[in-house]
Amino acid sequence: MKFTDQLNRTLTFEVVPKRIVSLVPSQTELLVDLGLEDNIVGLTKFCVHPIHLRKAKTIVGGTKQVHYEKIKALRPDVILCNKEENTKEMVVELEKIAPVHVSDIYTIDDTIVLIKQYGELFSVQEKATEITNKLSELVFEFKEYLTNKTTKKVAYFIWRNPWMVAGSNTIIHHLLSLNKLENVFADVSRYPEVDIKSLIGKNKPDFVFLSSEPYPFKDKHIEELQEILPEANILLVDGEYFSWYGTRLLGAFSYYKSLHDIIHSKG
Repeated sequence: MKFTDQLNRTLTFEVVPKRIVSLVPSQTELLVDLGLEDNIVGLTKFCVHPIHLRKAKTIVGGTKQVHYEKIKALRPDVILCNKEENTKEMVVELEKIAPVHVSDIYTIDDTIVLIKQYGELFSVQEKATEITNKLSELVFEFKEYLTNKTTKKVAYFIWRNPWMVAGSNTIIHHLLSLNKLENVFADVSRYPEVDIKSLIGKNKPDFVFLSSEPYPFKDKHIEELQEILPEANILLVDGEYFSWYGTRLLGAFSYYKSLHDIIHSKG
């Protein structure tokens, strides 16, 4: 059996792969929701959903560094990676152990493709179709909800010291756009470092979002940033709903609606 990942790499299996090592937290959660929890043998220390999983499975490292011997000892049939989360060097080493499926996610459409690929790869097509249909329905309904919402300009921070934001060519940028939130850093790609003072003048946003991950922004950081940008509307936002894909997105739209309630109450 031959399958293609999202980098158009071909993976070959004699039988449906059963023993899975997942090195991407959002993909680990997706596997569970596809009914594949028993097939997961290894994961990362950042795979926090569902919460019990890290106690039940072998932790093989993080997303950027892993223990290759630990993974080899688990005898995986397949290893799941992501182009952004994991490094090319990791993939090369991991391919010496087992076939590696690499995802590449920038949009919800990319997410739907990934879920369908997993459905075929792990022979859970029915569940995958159920999830993708539900996700498509939620997107359609959310766009209807936004019909009369006005567009707001937003700066989305992911890191502090140095200050870093989400630019274009990211899933965060895509989800901001879906929310009718104009990314003031859309002219730069990926996750650039920025000067806070660049938010004064032409790039002045209506709102500054401080994400809960990868940097764990707290209320104290709102106070810190407010001293630099005294007129800014600064909000803490749930980073999982803006950067995790897979089934985490099924809960994202109710969160987005509550966020819009806050945004539009502030003008």
